[in-house]
Amino acid sequence: MAAKDILKVLYEPHKVFKKIVQNPGYVGPFLLLVIFVLAQVGGAYVVATRSYLETSTPQTAPLSAQGDLWTEAASFWHTNEGVTVSNNTADYINSTYATTSIEFTASDTSNVWMELNFDGSANCGDGGFQNVSFRVKQLTPDASPENVSLYLNSLSGSNFYYDLTSEFSNSAVNVWNNITLTVGVGSEGWVSSGASATWENITGLKLDFTWSCSSNVDLRVDGLFFKGDYEGILDLYDISYLANAALNAFAPFLFEWLMLTGLMYLMIKGLKGNVVWRPLMVAVGFALITIVIQAIMLAVVYMALPNLYYSLEVLAGAPGEFEVAYQVILDQIADINTVSYVLQAAVWVWTVALGTFIVRAITSDQKIAEQVSAGKTASDAATSSGAVTGFSWMQCLLVSGLSLFLTIVILGFLGI
Repeated sequence: MAAKDILKVLYEPHKVFKKIVQNPGYVGPFLLLVIFVLAQVGGAYVVATRSYLETSTPQTAPLSAQGDLWTEAASFWHTNEGVTVSNNTADYINSTYATTSIEFTASDTSNVWMELNFDGSANCGDGGFQNVSFRVKQLTPDASPENVSLYLNSLSGSNFYYDLTSEFSNSAVNVWNNITLTVGVGSEGWVSSGASATWENITGLKLDFTWSCSSNVDLRVDGLFFKGDYEGILDLYDISYLANAALNAFAPFLFEWLMLTGLMYLMIKGLKGNVVWRPLMVAVGFALITIVIQAIMLAVVYMALPNLYYSLEVLAGAPGEFEVAYQVILDQIADINTVSYVLQAAVWVWTVALGTFIVRAITSDQKIAEQVSAGKTASDAATSSGAVTGFSWMQCLLVSGLSLFLTIVILGFLGI
């Protein structure tokens, strides 16, 4: 019977809502809730099969307690004599994984080097990480360094060398210089030293700066990662991703159901109409077939999504970098978003129409009027006398439209 009433909402709502308010039962709305959750999980699965997150060392996808591990603690680094290493909590790349940068200062010197040994190793071979990236800011001296060398240490004292001088020849002082280099077999610019050097085992990193004359030096390093390997969401999160999607699907349905019912109830009472909570809530629950169909249609629409690659810049949310990287994603899903917006607008119009039939059915129902007059539900009762005329269609439309509008605003404010 509940399933039949759900179907009738689609093609004869003006009749079925009169029946629903006379014999209210929660089976239909809860059946719609189950279907909504399944549709949301289906949509999440389709999106997950097309979404890939950039993994890194230190691990940040899924975001973990490691975060920007290597540039979060000065104790990880060692340097040449006369250089002071410290954490700088005032100047760093602001993101979801960073709270500090590493600062290297020295007086009257022409050479500063800093080295980091990993706890383990990074795999930059076939199927491993494809890039190494980091940020460097030079505060002093004003002159560009005469030579900048990058070493990636490997086994038995061997390493890979890269000449970074050109990256700093025109870089501005007191500005973060974002450096990203391709690594791995066949990558250009690298020179190996030692027979044991292998991209599959990178055990440390060293930066070496040399200036033409001695001066005070202040350098800061932040955001050091090996990255470029992408993994699917389901590979990273397993079944927990879909379980989380199922849990998150309950809130939008339940909150919209309760909020819309409550606002319609208050508005009907405010306009001196007859209303009882349970029939109204059950009827509104049936009307939420609109968002159930929306969820099903979106799951189908998502099948047109291309493969989406979420880079570390997107995941970390660093200002400036995030906007540029995320715009690439937005451009890829622009058509899908357009369809989603049109579908959302249609669902809102449809919901208002169904709400109009509900208000008409509630306020003109003789049984509800008798309950209100008899005062059988003290909290819901409103003074009523004479023949039951119900609200006009314009009043019904006003109650439905304004209730849905306020529901959308409130739920949006709550982030639901």
